[in-house]
Amino acid sequence: MTVARITEISSVSTVSFQDAIVQGIDRANQTLKNLKGAWVKDQEVTIDNGKVTGYKVILKVTFILTE
Repeated sequence: MTVARITEISSVSTVSFQDAIVQGIDRANQTLKNLKGAWVKDQEVTIDNGKVTGYKVILKVTFILTE
């Protein structure tokens, strides 16, 4: 039997939403083992002087628990 856990993380990039996703997964992979999937729960931008300056994603990350 396989048991998985889902945890929520946030990641920010100055480049794009895609970059924020990749950075978030890369960082989660350093701490969590057996990553199997993720989905974007939410995304938002930060704006300064009418320009987008940051891209933030909230990710739900799934990983398999080990014994």
